[in-house]
This record gives sequence, structure tokens and C-alpha cells, in this order.
Amino acid sequence: MISNDSKKIQELLTRGVDEIIGKEELEQILLSGKKLRIKFGIDPTSPNIHLGRSIPLLKLRDFQNLGHKVILIVGDFTGTIGDTSDKDAERPMLSEKQVKENLQTYKKQLAKIIDIGKTEFYFNSKWLKKLNFSQIGELASIFSVNQFISRDLISRRLKEGKRVSLHETLYPLMQGFDSVAVKSDVEIGGVDQRFNMLAGRDIQKHFKQKEQIVCITGPIIEGLDGRKMSSSWGNTVNFLDTPEQMYGKIMSMKDDFVIKYFKLLTRVSFEAIEEYKKIFEKDPKKVKMDLAETIVAMYHGNEEAVEAHQGWKKTFELGEIPDNVKHVRVKFKKPLADILIEEGLVESRSEFKRLIESGSIKIKIKQEERKILDPNSLAEESGSLKIGKKRFIKIEVEKN
Repeated sequence: MISNDSKKIQELLTRGVDEIIGKEELEQILLSGKKLRIKFGIDPTSPNIHLGRSIPLLKLRDFQNLGHKVILIVGDFTGTIGDTSDKDAERPMLSEKQVKENLQTYKKQLAKIIDIGKTEFYFNSKWLKKLNFSQIGELASIFSVNQFISRDLISRRLKEGKRVSLHETLYPLMQGFDSVAVKSDVEIGGVDQRFNMLAGRDIQKHFKQKEQIVCITGPIIEGLDGRKMSSSWGNTVNFLDTPEQMYGKIMSMKDDFVIKYFKLLTRVSFEAIEEYKKIFEKDPKKVKMDLAETIVAMYHGNEEAVEAHQGWKKTFELGEIPDNVKHVRVKFKKPLADILIEEGLVESRSEFKRLIESGSIKIKIKQEERKILDPNSLAEESGSLKIGKKRFIKIEVEKN
């Protein structure tokens, strides 16, 4: 059943959207109740999907909620080539083995946002592997070299004398041919995908198909360090992060991005976001905590979100040791420095000594907490250790 609810359609056309090429046509079709095929492609360049990727995925869910068909293409073939649309340098080509390894949990991750049961799911190796040289040449003839090198990042790399490999020019052809293979009516992608999605329109036209409407989502979302969220930089919040990790990462990011995250990464109503803006001026921490809980609930459920919220408060506001910390069993009188180094909580004995000297390592045995003052301290009783503000471990001492 297709919904033509005008309010939902207006939000679909504007929320998290940078540009729609064919917007008036798309709006008319949505209001008419005609069912559309909505295409989105994702390359498995990393085993983790992060929140930056959720912007177009949430848009797919918006279309699904109105009753339209989502076509999801996993680029198991294009992933081996690599798209450099958003990169300042050539992306390394991945092996088929790497792509397969990265793909293992993709459906599970994507299902956290879209309804996989109502989604057509394809791997683009199904048709791209079959193309011969003659067919690739036919696709290449549709475009000029000037069209490719005039793109901002490519042009900049050429001016800086950086390498631009010939295989990079093939990527837009492959992404465009995906649109022909699935007969998409609409393609969704980020601002960095504009050229590739427009290539899809030209290739569809060449094959006598109706040109797809291009819905460009944006802007690019910032990661935890303020740069674009990217697996390459390790500044991501991932779909498969634990509730505690996800909550903690959101709380660690800059306050500047809180309202933007609400707008782009959630479906909290605009009215509620306007209220959050007012509260934010007086109590930004409260709004950030609500954001963290909202995002955890989206990916893990309400109960887990509440537990993550309570765990964070217990740890960072009340200074207590959380319940779900790592637990190790050690031999009686084993040096504490060795335990923490082996468990990856400190890097070296020198760091352990510095932490001791600054009073940053505390042990809690039963209800009594005290600072560890001796760098040669041994594990003599079971207890919980707190190293600084964010590192914890429970130690069970075997005395027999």
C-alpha cells in the first residue's frame, strides 16, 4: 500500500537532503501514489558500517515507510576497484577475499535501519563480471575524459601532481550500469556521489530506459574528532558498537554537532529538535545524553539504551566502576603492572609508574577504595581497578 501523506512526503524531500535532481517530478509521483524503485549502493570497504552511512539508509527507510520498493546493491565487484569520489588520493584496490570478509555482517547491520524483508538485495558482481571489453568500451563512449577530470577532487589531484589511475575512470561507469541492471527510478547517495549518480542517468538514457531521479543526501557528517566520519580515520560510531561503546562515543564528541546529529542521524521530530535547541543553550550535556540514548535505542533497543545511559552516569558522574567491565583471573601476587600491560590497559611499565605517581590508579576491594601508591604493587586480593577516568578491570586473585 502506497502512502501519499503530504507531510511525510515533504519531510522525505527535505530532511537530510542536499539536492534532488528532478525534485518536482519526484514530488508529483509521490503524491500520485505510484510505486517507485529506490536504488542505493554500498561498497564493503570496511567490515563496519558507521553512522555517516546511516543518512542515506534512513532516507531509504523513509521511502519504505511510504510503501516504495528499496533496491540495495552491495558492491562486491565495485569494492575491489574502489571509488575515490571523496578521497584526496587513489583508494587501494581490495582483494576479493578482503571484500568477502568485510561483507560477512552487512545484512545484519543494514537490517538495523531498513526492512530487509521488503528489500531487493543484489551483489553487483552478478552483472559487472559478465561485461566484456566491447561492452565496457560502449559505456566509456558515453563520456569524455574532460567530464571526469573536471571533478573537483580529481582536478585538484592532477594539479598537485598526484596519481590518478585509469581504473578510477571506470567506477562511474560501473555504478551507472548498476542503475540499468535494476531499472531504478530513484537513486540515493551522498554529495560525493553526485557525478556517479548522474552517470547513471546518462547510461540509462543510452539503454532507452527512463532516467532516474537523483536524490543527493547530505551534508557529510563529522566524526568524533571533527573531521568527516570515516573508517580510514577511526573516528566512527559503528552500527555494531556495543550500547556502552556507542553511548560513550556520542558523549565524547564535540557539543557543536549534537543538534546536527539529531537532524540527520535520527527521526526525532523537528518540533522536538526545536525544543532541544532551547534546552541546549542552558544544558548541552542533558541534550547530548538524550541524543546518545536515542541513537543507542535505534540500534540496540530501548532497554539497552537505558542501561547504557545508567552505566555512563554511574561511571562518569558518580565515579563508580561499571558492572560490565572486563574480568580476569590471575595468580596470587602477580605484579599489577604486568596484568594491566597484558590486558592492554597500559602500554608499558613507564606509563604504569606515571599513573601511580599522579594518583590515577585506584583499587576497590569490597566497599573500600584506595589509591595504589607503589609501582611494584602485587595482586593479593580480588577487587576492581580504575585507571584514570575511562579504563576499568575486575581482578579475581587465585590464592591456591
